[in-house]
Amino acid sequence: MKVSDILRVKGNTLYTVTADEPLAHAVTTMAEKDIGSLVVMEHGDLVGMLTFREVIVAIVANGGQVGGTQVRKAMDDAPVTCTLETELDEIRRIMLERHARYMPVMDKRMLMGVISFYDVAKAVVDSQNFENKMLKAYIRDWPAEDEQK
Repeated sequence: MKVSDILRVKGNTLYTVTADEPLAHAVTTMAEKDIGSLVVMEHGDLVGMLTFREVIVAIVANGGQVGGTQVRKAMDDAPVTCTLETELDEIRRIMLERHARYMPVMDKRMLMGVISFYDVAKAVVDSQNFENKMLKAYIRDWPAEDEQK
């Protein structure tokens, strides 16, 4: 299974923010949309990723307040990315190694979507459920042995 398969099921809704926007605005967007990440774009290019992890670190560094902090100061400016062709097993390995809960999907310089650890886990469970269903159907339809032999 590839990243393109996950995005096909998930859909292509993207939420972005600019690096110069106030962090408070980004946090409000994340809360309103019930999302854990925003892709940071500048002049059509991916320049960072803002997740709840970066938000919490920024709030703690600012004495428990969002204050006037800009997204640029809080974002991860070197997020790990993948392509539409990246295999699911590779995504799982990367996410676990890098502790990445969200990963932008790129096609050259074009942002195609974002996959989350949840999306990956759901894809694995759905795949296993399908395989189990097919195996059970196969076993149930197992041909009876010829007793005349």
